[in-house]
Amino acid sequence: MACVDFVTKLHQSTPRDYLGRVNSGDKARYAEAAIQYGRDYWDGERSTGYGGYVYDGRWRLVVENIIRYYGLKPGSRILDVGCGKGFLLYEFTQALPDVQVSGIDISQYAIQHAKEEVRPFLKVGTAVKLPFPDRSFDLVISVNTLHNLYLYDLWAALKEIERVGGKFKHITVECYRNEQEKVNLLYWQLTCRAFHTPKEWEWLFNQAGYTGDYAYIVFE
Repeated sequence: MACVDFVTKLHQSTPRDYLGRVNSGDKARYAEAAIQYGRDYWDGERSTGYGGYVYDGRWRLVVENIIRYYGLKPGSRILDVGCGKGFLLYEFTQALPDVQVSGIDISQYAIQHAKEEVRPFLKVGTAVKLPFPDRSFDLVISVNTLHNLYLYDLWAALKEIERVGGKFKHITVECYRNEQEKVNLLYWQLTCRAFHTPKEWEWLFNQAGYTGDYAYIVFE
């Protein structure tokens, strides 16, 4: 288990107005809309989520780095837990011949509006109970998903990822390293349920028996 970062550069490319969001006066209402994971979250205003989550190729470099780091080969089996609209998985299909991709997400809206090329390989479901046999995949990846779970579901999800994964597993979660980052995270987040420092996350990974790699994004 090692800290291996693939996403920070992409995360830092998006500007965020922390004070603007928290001072809007309606953040609680926006959060209520966001946690439905419907149109408001994916394709509504920025106040309730992504402000329009459209394909623009930004995940290609992330995927190329993942393939290179783990030495993935043509025909590798990859699962994305919290796949959203499937953009990450689509990039795997473009970068790696004959790759076998699967995705699962709690949002029916996201699956229905996923990238057409990978939509047949995506399912509506929960990370708490993955509908796959043991050791089904060469790589299980989860980007910016597990921090949206309450502790009891997070615990179950970690065990499920460990169960269905093979040699390679990678999780990216939000966290904070100091008081400023904690405030920024609290101001910005709409769906987060698990607010932890890196050491706390690592403790959770170990306690749940998760043996894969991990990374953090922070709100500086």
